[in-house]
Amino acid sequence: MTTQITSGVKISVESTYQSEYSNPDQGHFMYAYRITIENLSEHTVQLVRRHWNIFDSIGTHSQVDGDGVVGEQPILQPGDTHQYVSGCNLKSEMGFMEGYYEMIREIDHSIFHVHIPRFNLIASYRHN
Repeated sequence: MTTQITSGVKISVESTYQSEYSNPDQGHFMYAYRITIENLSEHTVQLVRRHWNIFDSIGTHSQVDGDGVVGEQPILQPGDTHQYVSGCNLKSEMGFMEGYYEMIREIDHSIFHVHIPRFNLIASYRHN
């Protein structure tokens, strides 16, 4: 598990290779990742946008921006946790993702970024 705290918001990430949805002969490698967002601050925050940088081992780089996560813009009171699962398709058996969430503090409507730590996407048969 990869974890990082930014501005009182803790992000933890676990990733898994999805062999049943992958087709290595066709250059299709599917990964799932579970993200846990914990509000350790003393202020209510809302996740409004996301930004991803996605890299694979053959040199492909893509960026993904969008509103919220999996169709939600969760509001987290102090001490609250939000968890979701999503996926990523790569053209190689190894890669990584990293990015940030754009969040708003309810108390003053200030916008801040919470770093999503870099996490690896590795086909399970590469682990030996």
